[in-house]
Amino acid sequence: MPDPHWVRNHPQLRWLGEHIRNPGLWHLSHRSVSLAFLVGIFFAFMPMPFQMVPAAMLAVLIGCNLPLSVGLVWISNPITMPALLYFSYRVGQVILGAGNLSQPMVWNLDSLYDNFQQIWRPLILGSLVCGITFGMTGFIAVRIFWTIHVRRTWIKRGRERLKREQLQKEQSKTSRD
Repeated sequence: MPDPHWVRNHPQLRWLGEHIRNPGLWHLSHRSVSLAFLVGIFFAFMPMPFQMVPAAMLAVLIGCNLPLSVGLVWISNPITMPALLYFSYRVGQVILGAGNLSQPMVWNLDSLYDNFQQIWRPLILGSLVCGITFGMTGFIAVRIFWTIHVRRTWIKRGRERLKREQLQKEQSKTSRD
């Protein structure tokens, strides 16, 4: 994580004021990480340029891990973006009951521009549904895995403590004899 002193004094981040000093933006806690998964994955499905900017702004507003939120947006990169957009479009079509278009559509930039009137509603709806669904799945998965990890750690610590106590009892017993 970046040095908090560097972040507080960075000239280009001063406009964020006290928001940038929120410790949740830079620490790894169950709350900040799970919310970062929700924010990052949600914006990864949004069909818009510069997805990292709104992800960063929302991360700052709700106080979740900023680097993780911005990094998860890169799930949608130039290689995966066509598949994510097409999947979101198809989900939107199913929800709207639009089915298939009357004519098969050729997927290139010219046809997308020409057919934008037909595809924008299913694309936006599908992107919102997929973003919320997969974002919430990431949020819940992080919470579950974090809880399992903490419980296992506590159980392990308890066993180690019991072993130490038993060893101390044995040592004190042998020293008395």
